Amino acid sequence: MGRVASIMDAFNCSQQVLSLGDLSDRTGLPKSTLHRLADQLCQIGWIERDPGGYRVGLRMFELGSLAAEGGQLREVAFPHLQALAVRTGMTAQLGVLDHGEVVYLERIAEGSLRLPTRRGGRNPVYCTAIGKAMAAFDDEVILAVTSGDMPRRTVNTITDPLALKAELNQVRRLGVAFDRGEAYDRLVCVAAPVRNAGGAVAAVSVTGPAGQMRWGMVAEAVRGTANAIWNASVKLGNASARV
Repeated sequence: MGRVASIMDAFNCSQQVLSLGDLSDRTGLPKSTLHRLADQLCQIGWIERDPGGYRVGLRMFELGSLAAEGGQLREVAFPHLQALAVRTGMTAQLGVLDHGEVVYLERIAEGSLRLPTRRGGRNPVYCTAIGKAMAAFDDEVILAVTSGDMPRRTVNTITDPLALKAELNQVRRLGVAFDRGEAYDRLVCVAAPVRNAGGAVAAVSVTGPAGQMRWGMVAEAVRGTANAIWNASVKLGNASARV
């Protein structure tokens, strides 16, 4: 299963078709092993053959759709994210933490700008506003992130653990986190945590070009949206309990 997982993890949105050599480079597995496993994965529909090698199969899309559609939080958040995208004229996103990374549950784009993120995609915690918004309220995540590697993604990436801790302390005080072009050049982001009594269960963000970001207005908007999503999820949970 570990080998199969490493093969599936090798695919990403920047290179959707991988040759056997690409898979070998990314997984560290010998080509003979990869060829055997790839044949089995093709048989069950997890990957498909392509003239350039292999791509993720439709069966994985079906399974991924089940996971996304089954998430109560995503369903509750969707109309609020739509309103946030329209209000700001930028891209609104909902994310959670999984194994020390940000996973995007939903993304609603307003305008023609195409972002490098996608629904189901992942990014590091330390250089994303969503990651900071959630990590600031979880001491275990803070320790794990600041104890590990923080590779520089752009000239603005925070790579010093003490500087990141100071940033997260500010997030706790303000209730909002910022990505000032730290994950991608010329793209900035503002995020707020969706909080319960114990911490952050998710975070809401708005992403757009650095020159178009209205920091104050967007910070207020994401905070309000995060609160609205939590309140709506609590009401839905109470209603379900009564039923």
